[in-house]
Amino acid sequence: MATNRRGEPGTARGSALPQIIYSHKTLANIEARADFLLVSDPRTATETAELPIEVISLLDRHPLIGRPVEAGLRELLISRGRTGYVALHRFRENDDVVLILARRHQRESGYGQHNER
Repeated sequence: MATNRRGEPGTARGSALPQIIYSHKTLANIEARADFLLVSDPRTATETAELPIEVISLLDRHPLIGRPVEAGLRELLISRGRTGYVALHRFRENDDVVLILARRHQRESGYGQHNER
């Protein structure tokens, strides 16, 4: 089961804003990237690690931002200087949920396997 940004399971049916839910794989990716940054660039690690979370939080007010890709999926670009990240997401309007399915660095190719569970 996926969790929301507070680490809680479930959906936000009936709330004013869609709930953002991160897949377990995405959360693991974020944690691994933060750990890497703490070693490779400790001076900017916190700022760099928090940026994608801040940008993704815009999806609760604007769940359809990002470029459409395939089968209802969208990509949200998260710029950081000359590079940044890309978040793969889907807005499930019936559930009032934005699913963050994967996140990658812009220099990486593809997301690998992703699913909505």
